[in-house]
Amino acid sequence: MERRAPEIGQRYERAERALAERWPGLRGILPFLGPAFIASVAYIDPGNYATNIAAGSTYGYRLLWVVLAANLMAILVQALSAKLGIATGRDLPELIRDRYGAAAGWFMWVQGELVVIFTDLAEFLGGAIGIHLLTGRSMVESAVFATILSFLLLELQRRGVRPLEAAITGLVMVVTFSFVVEMFLSGVEPAPLMRGLLVPTFPDAEAVFLAAGILGATAMPHAIYLHSALTKRRVTARTPEEKKRLYRLELLDLWIAMGIAGVINMSMLIVAATLFHGRGMVVEEIDDAARLLGQFLGPAATLLFAVGLLASGLSSSSVGILAGDIIMQGFIRFRIPIYVRRIVSTIPPLAIILSGMSPTTALLVSQIVLSFGIGLALVPLVLLTRDRRVMGELANRPLTNLLAYAVTAVVLALNGYLLFSTFRGMAV
Repeated sequence: MERRAPEIGQRYERAERALAERWPGLRGILPFLGPAFIASVAYIDPGNYATNIAAGSTYGYRLLWVVLAANLMAILVQALSAKLGIATGRDLPELIRDRYGAAAGWFMWVQGELVVIFTDLAEFLGGAIGIHLLTGRSMVESAVFATILSFLLLELQRRGVRPLEAAITGLVMVVTFSFVVEMFLSGVEPAPLMRGLLVPTFPDAEAVFLAAGILGATAMPHAIYLHSALTKRRVTARTPEEKKRLYRLELLDLWIAMGIAGVINMSMLIVAATLFHGRGMVVEEIDDAARLLGQFLGPAATLLFAVGLLASGLSSSSVGILAGDIIMQGFIRFRIPIYVRRIVSTIPPLAIILSGMSPTTALLVSQIVLSFGIGLALVPLVLLTRDRRVMGELANRPLTNLLAYAVTAVVLALNGYLLFSTFRGMAV
């Protein structure tokens, strides 16, 4: 990941020269864009499709504010992770191991690998569903095609971070185009939309459960680990002032990338609210949503939905593999070839497809499992970024700490509620 090809090295040199300038200009800013786009993919993966469509079709626009709030929380969390890498030149897994010891590192590696497995489960299934919708092939055949495409995308990762950033950004633009177009085709109702966006409300207890699911699909543990690794030595900042300037530029990258992710997630919910809830239909299966979009808006809508889902699944899966590599290196100081990791990660989704389990059910279950890993990533992040001995002059300010504590409490409480409600439902 850290080897630089000659042309990539030239970009890094230009970035370092731009960092030394007080006003680098638009061209000077461009080399700093990219890490947040890779991290933001975790916030528009197929798990988000399942939760946003379910929320929109069940409650209309009334949970739109949850998507907005989850996105704002995610911006803060990812900003802390990016800042950690800039301030220390190290990533979160490395720092956790150093602070809490090798035994804690092994425990964190095991749970981190489980997080990556279930993350990749959701993303790989999403890609397979997208191919199934596009081609009409069986889910097994579609899974094979998804595997081939994921290996092709993985080859970009071997060539360096910049080519991967370009590919991921392109796929994010495909997802954005797909859902923004469908949102306008569906015919948005402005007044209910603004109420849903600005007036927080939970219509009933089930809405709280869905809100927790939206947050669980948004706050992704592997993205927390990943972002610090993407910024730790991407551009060298030699002085405290340069580190502050670099952090401000990374914040710009973050607001652009996460702003796009927020638009995509809100568009998903808005489309489901307009087309399905308005007709009294509760839609929980992704393939049902695609079929109904074609029924109400025409075949092009199904095509756009499938292309967006495929782009989401492939990009998210690639990012999951990258995160897994970083988690293993940081926590136990060991690596395996990324192709081996890619092969192993395809086994669980293929097993689910062969078993006949509903892919959408598997997506929702994956979000529940991911809830266990959020606190284990988020709490150490907050503790480390508030510590001046670790962060130097980039240590969190009191207001940032207060917001970080509040976000952590909300994330843990809602994910705890999600787990409690799920297990209680299973016991009944």
